[in-house]
Amino acid sequence: MVAAPGKRGRWLQEAGLYDFAPDRTLAKPVLYRDLTDAARALVAEESDGVANMANVAALLWQWLPQLNWAGFYRVIDGELVLGPFIGKPACIRIAFGQGVCGAAAALGKTQRVDDVHAFPGHIACDADSAAELVVPVLRDGKVIAVIDLDSPVRGRFDGEDVEGIERLAAAIAEAIAN
Repeated sequence: MVAAPGKRGRWLQEAGLYDFAPDRTLAKPVLYRDLTDAARALVAEESDGVANMANVAALLWQWLPQLNWAGFYRVIDGELVLGPFIGKPACIRIAFGQGVCGAAAALGKTQRVDDVHAFPGHIACDADSAAELVVPVLRDGKVIAVIDLDSPVRGRFDGEDVEGIERLAAAIAEAIAN
C-alpha cells in the first residue's frame, strides 16, 4: 500500500520506508507545505519525540538549500539542550537569553538573523555560519524546543522561510513533546 503525503513524497508502508523528494523548483510556500506534509507523515505513527526530531532534522537538511546546520534544541530543566541535528558538532547547552537560540526560547518568538556576526551575544558553534533562523516550538503556550537553521550565506532566510518553519513547528509540536 502506498500513501502520498502531499504531491512530493510517498510512504512505502509495506516496507516501512519513506521516500520524500523535494521539488526545489516550487515556490517557497508550496515547498514548505509539502515539507510540512512530509513531516506530519513521518511523525504520525511514532510516539518517541527524539526519533521524530531526528527525522524532521533530516527532512530540513534534505529539503532546504544552503544550510550548514539544521536541528533542534530541547528545553530540559530550564535550559536548551542539544537535540537531533545534522551539521558540525554544536554547543550542548544554551541558557535562555543567550545567543540566537536562547533569545528565541526566552522570548517565545522567532529570531531571523541576516548576519550572525552582528547579533549581540551570538554563539559561534560553527564559524562558517553567516545567517540563522530559530523558531520556537510551543506546546500549551510553553516553549518545548527550538528549530535552529544555520546558513553560510548572509541573508539566506526571508519571511517565507519564517512562515514555513513556524507552520512546521506548530504541526510537529505534539509529536516531539515527551
